[in-house]
Amino acid sequence: QVQLVESGGGLVQAGGSLTLSCATSLRIFNDVIMGWYRQAPGKERELVAIIKDGGDTTYSDSVKGRFAISRDSSDNAKNTALLQMNNLKPDDTAIYYCYTRVPAWGTAAYWGQGTQVTVSS
Repeated sequence: QVQLVESGGGLVQAGGSLTLSCATSLRIFNDVIMGWYRQAPGKERELVAIIKDGGDTTYSDSVKGRFAISRDSSDNAKNTALLQMNNLKPDDTAIYYCYTRVPAWGTAAYWGQGTQVTVSS
């Protein structure tokens, strides 16, 4: 079972920045997709950003130009995904979930427990 541990959420004023971190228990570094989704109260979970093996990234239109996803595989013990969030807006308030998938293993996706991000106006 793949485990994901998120950190870095919190309360910030509009215009501020936060960095989310997600560490996984994966022991492979190739063909791994990592990303972030978020879910606001009363809304469905939505994609924020994903990063594929090789560095290809995808962002939702609502965060393009403000958020940046990256992956650090330098530590042999774990894969880590970072989400740098700048110019935060109240609409960014949500629980943010880390996600990972290994296409060679099939369609199964693995999720973190979520971390709360609250942006005050």
